[in-house]
Amino acid sequence: MKTCECYIHSLKTDGKNVLAEAAILERLGENDYLAEYNGVKCHAIFNPIVGRYYVDDVYGVIRNKPPERDSR
Repeated sequence: MKTCECYIHSLKTDGKNVLAEAAILERLGENDYLAEYNGVKCHAIFNPIVGRYYVDDVYGVIRNKPPERDSR
């Protein structure tokens, strides 16, 4: 886990990205990361051109899976 200044989707104002501290927890796949911002786990991507993570706490929220039901 590492914390860094990331662009946070929900903080975007007037079309401009806003930086805030978020935690990058782990890599999930090709340019897909598990991030946490304000206690919300969500997806993030890394933009190598600007050297920042983009944390999607609006559409990329990871919700806990409900327990599986018995198939009786």
